[in-house]
Amino acid sequence: MLRIGVDIGGTFTDFAIWKDEGDGYVDIGSHKAPTSRPNFADAVKQGVRDLVARYGVAEDSPILVVHGTTVSTNAVIERSEPPIALITTKGFRDILGIARLRLDKPVDLFNRRSIPLVARENVFAITGRILADGSEDIHLDEAELLDAVETAVARGLSTMGVCFLNAHRNPAHERRAVALIRGRFPDVEVMASHEVWPQQSEYERAMLTLLNVYVKRLMQGYLQDIDDFLVETYPNAKLYITKSNGGIMSAAEARELPIHTLLSGPAAGVTAAHTLGRYLGLDRILTFDMGGTSADVSLIDGGRPMITAQAEVGDFPLMMPVTAVEAIGAGGGSIVWLDGGVLKVGPRSAGSLPGPACYGLGGTAPTLSDAYLIANYLSPKGLLGGRVALDRALAEKAFAPIADALGTDVVAAAESAIDVATSNMLAKISPFLARLGVGASDLTLMIFGGAGGVHGPILASEINIGRMVVPRLPSVFCAFGGLVSDLMHDAVRTVQGQPLTEAEIFDIFATLAAEGRDWLKRQSHEGQVKETEFIHLADMRYAAQSFTLSIDLSTVLAARGGLDAMVAAFHAEHARLFGHANPDAPVSIDTLRVRTIGRQAKPGAVALGSAGALPTPLEHRRIRSGGRWLEDVPVYAWRDLSPHWAGAGPAIIQQDLATILVPPGYGARVGALGDLELVKD
Repeated sequence: MLRIGVDIGGTFTDFAIWKDEGDGYVDIGSHKAPTSRPNFADAVKQGVRDLVARYGVAEDSPILVVHGTTVSTNAVIERSEPPIALITTKGFRDILGIARLRLDKPVDLFNRRSIPLVARENVFAITGRILADGSEDIHLDEAELLDAVETAVARGLSTMGVCFLNAHRNPAHERRAVALIRGRFPDVEVMASHEVWPQQSEYERAMLTLLNVYVKRLMQGYLQDIDDFLVETYPNAKLYITKSNGGIMSAAEARELPIHTLLSGPAAGVTAAHTLGRYLGLDRILTFDMGGTSADVSLIDGGRPMITAQAEVGDFPLMMPVTAVEAIGAGGGSIVWLDGGVLKVGPRSAGSLPGPACYGLGGTAPTLSDAYLIANYLSPKGLLGGRVALDRALAEKAFAPIADALGTDVVAAAESAIDVATSNMLAKISPFLARLGVGASDLTLMIFGGAGGVHGPILASEINIGRMVVPRLPSVFCAFGGLVSDLMHDAVRTVQGQPLTEAEIFDIFATLAAEGRDWLKRQSHEGQVKETEFIHLADMRYAAQSFTLSIDLSTVLAARGGLDAMVAAFHAEHARLFGHANPDAPVSIDTLRVRTIGRQAKPGAVALGSAGALPTPLEHRRIRSGGRWLEDVPVYAWRDLSPHWAGAGPAIIQQDLATILVPPGYGARVGALGDLELVKD
C-alpha cells in the first residue's frame, strides 16, 4: 500500500510517503511543492500524481491519503465566508456580544472586543426553555422558530446554527428545531450544538456550532474536490483528514464536522514528534515547528502530548479537546518592519507568492528568510536542491531601508531581525512552560518545519535547552505526522452539579467507550485498526474554583479504584501544577470524557547500518553569530553523514528540503535512525 501524508503550509505543500508496511521510519520519502493559492487542492492533486508516478504504483493499487489542511482555519481567521445566522433561546440574543466579559488585553485601555462572528440582527431568540436538570420548562414555539428562519432566508442567510440553553443536558428542543428547519427549508445548512459538542458553557458551545457551519460548505466543496479526483483516478484510494486532537477521521466525517480540522496541521506535527520520541526513548519533548508563516511549540510530557480545551482560532474559543499548541512567533516568510523606529518581525507574511525578496518572485519586503541568507545560514545555491534560487543581492536591497533607518549596515540589520524574532519566541515560551510546571532544561527540543533547523538551535541556546533532535525529514514532518496518526474520537458527558456514585461514573465511562467503538467501526475498513485504546479523563476542580483540571483516570480505572482514588489523582495533579493541594476541600467533577484510539500500522524503528567514512565538507563558509563573523565554518550535506557521525559546531548541515545550524558550543551527531542530535558541550 502507498500511504501519502499531506500538509498544506502558507508557503509549501508537504508530502511524506510510506510505500510498504515492511519498510521502516528510515525509508519514509518526501516531496514538496509550492502551495497553490487560492485553489489549495491543485497542489494536493498534482503531488499525489507525481508520487504515484515516482514510486511506480499502479492506479488501481491501494492508496491511503491522509491530509492536514488549513483551509477551514484560514476561513475563520480571515472571516471570508458568507454571513450566517444563530437560533438561540429567548433572552439570550446577546450571547455572542457578551461572550465571557473577558478582554484579551485587560491592561490595554484602547483594547476593543472582537466583533462577533454573527451580527446581532442575525441572531434569533426563540421561546422555549430546558432547565439545568434537563426538564422542560417552556415548550418550544415552533411557529416562532419557522418565522425566524423564514426571515433569515429572506435576508439571504442559508447557513445557521442552533444552540439552545442546557441542550447538553437535554437536546430535545434542538432536535425538533433542526428537524423542522430541514423539513421546511431543505436548502438551508443547519446544525445543532448537541451534534457538534454537547458540553456545558452556552457561549463556547454556540461558537463551536457556528464555526462548524461557517466553514462546512467550504470544506465540503474542498474535500469533495480531492475525493472525486481520487475516486476517478485511483479507484482504491481512501482519503482521511487529520484532526485537531492529533488523530485522523474519514473525509465523510470531516465534511460533516469540519470543526475538528481547525488546528489539525500543527497537531499532526506533535503526533509525529510523539512517534519519533517513542522510537528514540524520549518522553519529555518541547516541539518547535517553524514554517513559512509561523512558529508553534507544544509539550510532550510523560510520553503523551499535552491536551487542552482552551484553544483559540482567530478571535474565537475552541472548547473541545485538542493538542495544546502555542503560537510563539514568526516564520521564515514573516516580514521585518519598523514601527516608529522599533524593529518588528511579523505577523504579516510574504507567503509563497511573492515570497521573500531573495526568492526573486517579485517580493520586495524584507523577511526572516532574507535575514538568514544575509547571515549566510542558507546556501546561495538555493533551496529544494537548487530548484528555488536565492538572490543575496535582492535580500540586501530589501533590508537596505531597515539598515538606513537603524543607522547600520544590512548585515547588522538582518542579525537584529533574527534577534527580535528570537526574543519574541522566548517571551512566549517561558510563560507557556511555567503554566505547565516544566523547566526548559529538562526537555529535549524537537525541531522541524522548513525554517526550524535554522532558528530552533538559536532559540535553544537562549532558553537553556541542552539537547535537540532534528528529524531526518524536518521540513515535511507534519506530513509524516499524518502517516503515523491513529483514528481518534473524543466523547463527552457533562455531569456538573450531579452527585455521582462510583457505579454511575463507571457506567458513564462505559457508555462513552461504546460510543467510541461505534465511531471506529464507521470510520475504518476491515483490518485497519490493529489495537483499540481508551483514555478516561475527568475535568475536576475544588468546589469553589472557577476552572478545572483535566485528570487522566485511566490508571485508576484499570486498578478498579473508586471515587477516593479519583479525587486523590486530582489533588496530586493540583499539587504538581500549583505547589499545593487541599485534601480536606470538596472536589467537583464537571465533565467525563473518553478518548478512543484505533491504532494503525506504523513504520518500524529499524536502525541504519554502521558508521562509514568521514564526510568531506561541501564548502567552508563564514556565518554571522553573536555580532561577529565566524570564519571557515564547514558545510556538510546530510546525505554524506553516516550513522553515528559526530562533529562540533559551528557548522551547517544541508538537505534539499532543510538547513540545520549547529551553533557554537554544541556538538552534532547522527543517530541510529538517521536523525540529527545536537548536544550542548
